[in-house]
Amino acid sequence: MTMETVRRRGLVLLGCGKMGSAMLAGWLKGGLPPTSVSVIDPKPSDWLRARGVALNAGLPVAPAVVLVAVKPQMMAEALPQLAAMGGGETLFVSVAAGTTIATYESVLGTAAPIVRAMPNTPAAIGRGITAIVGNARAGEADLALAETLLGAVGQVVRLGDESQMDAVTAVSGSGPAYVFHLIETLAAAGEAEGLSADLALQLARATVAGAGALAEAASETPAELRVNVTSPGGTTAAALSVLMDESRGFPALLKEAVHRAAERGRELGR
Repeated sequence: MTMETVRRRGLVLLGCGKMGSAMLAGWLKGGLPPTSVSVIDPKPSDWLRARGVALNAGLPVAPAVVLVAVKPQMMAEALPQLAAMGGGETLFVSVAAGTTIATYESVLGTAAPIVRAMPNTPAAIGRGITAIVGNARAGEADLALAETLLGAVGQVVRLGDESQMDAVTAVSGSGPAYVFHLIETLAAAGEAEGLSADLALQLARATVAGAGALAEAASETPAELRVNVTSPGGTTAAALSVLMDESRGFPALLKEAVHRAAERGRELGR
């Protein structure tokens, strides 16, 4: 299946909140005609209404793709209305956190090709990263199409097994919140050292954003970049002696944080 098939047979977007809107904006920017898109959303935004897509209207009988972007707590109500499309002609792609492939198969049937995906919030500016995994019926063409669709909002990686999804959620799905908290706490620490609140926040935000961009663009590993900044006996070394402490620094804190997030993901998926 190709994007030309999507243009011809149509795409259904179930839910158009922040993530759905980001993806829709990427598809339209990439040349997908608004007339090829049908959106089901109980509370459509003014932005969505102005996009020219079919909104809460009659759906195609056998669309090329259904992308599920509703919140997990709305899944039980939203998904059954698509059950008739589960005969195998339509690819289902889900970006709903915590909803397993087995849950979709219980409603849509095992004939439906299903791709489960975990994006993250930088998708809103086209800088996200999404991990995907398919069920037994999702072939290479299905995975490639899912990559194309999700690539509209950033990078896409494939997983070997659905069991990895909870770890992905804990690292990249929840990860932006960890970085935002780092900015908060770094700014607060700067303020405690005598900077104004506005200046401390500006410095912290730009530093984290710039360091992240450098880490992504550089050929060196993050460890090598860290060493490059750290002069023996200098200010950075003094700070890192705290942050890299195995018992109370980043290594222990982040390992525990990611583990708790992954465990919570496993609980929600049961």
